[in-house]
Amino acid sequence: MHMLSGIIPPVVTPFDESDEVDEKGLRAVVRFMLEAGVHGLAVCGSTGEGHTLSPDETRRITETAAEEVNTHIARLHACTPARTTLPIVVGIIANSTRQALQHARAVRDLPVAALMVTPPHYLFTPSEAEMFAYFRSIAEETGLPVLVYNVVPWAYLSADALVKLMTETPNVIGVKQSAGDLHVLAWLLANLPEGKVVLTAVDDLLYPSFLLGAHGAIAGICTAAPKLSVQLWDAVKAGDHEKAVECHLRLLRLWQFLHAPNFPARVKAALILQGVPAGRPRRPLHPLSEDEFAQLKSILEVALSV
Repeated sequence: MHMLSGIIPPVVTPFDESDEVDEKGLRAVVRFMLEAGVHGLAVCGSTGEGHTLSPDETRRITETAAEEVNTHIARLHACTPARTTLPIVVGIIANSTRQALQHARAVRDLPVAALMVTPPHYLFTPSEAEMFAYFRSIAEETGLPVLVYNVVPWAYLSADALVKLMTETPNVIGVKQSAGDLHVLAWLLANLPEGKVVLTAVDDLLYPSFLLGAHGAIAGICTAAPKLSVQLWDAVKAGDHEKAVECHLRLLRLWQFLHAPNFPARVKAALILQGVPAGRPRRPLHPLSEDEFAQLKSILEVALSV
């Protein structure tokens, strides 16, 4: 099994009322994910509002997650040398090679399993050759494995281009396939170079993604409902499709509410309603209104039996 497999929730970044990273809240969020039995963590991605973070904040968040993982593993495996860590994936959402490298260098000496990197995407779309050079520069400069985060509609890499990039660049180890595109996911899996990995971020279609052979998921729905997502993964792996369909339908109901422009705020609200101090989104985003909280609470009561 690939090191990056199973349920890897993209952790939210709690912010306080001064828009600073709330470290205490972050530790609580990470612990909640670990206690749910997840198979890894992703920090500083879209759900984690990575586009708003400085390189120093990216480092602090990664360090904090690593500390909590180490504590969790030590507690679980004090009497056995079984698994010694869980992989941590670090998101980089940048608009230049220079900017991306600033973030990558900030975490290069930390226990990072891979960098999860979007294409540069503000307004001016790079050519395929420019995007290839971008990912190669990050992989070669840092020596860290790179996951292509294929999500931006106007800077979107085709399945053929992704296969070519992975084939030609050893340190580009795989793709996080998003944008609701199960077609590209299926093509990638059918043509995947040996040793590479495809992780789904098609939140409402995790079940069919796993059936197609996706190695796991880095998807916001896994953050809002980590235990249910792990149950879905386990059911698919066990061939218990009745249980898998049940989990899928419960996740689907939740996703119908979460899928909105203020997505990070909605995921944080879902965690808050489960007793996790997930903080507020970074401005200009606002927390959910009272009516939205009430609507989400009723959905969670059904989906998660909260």
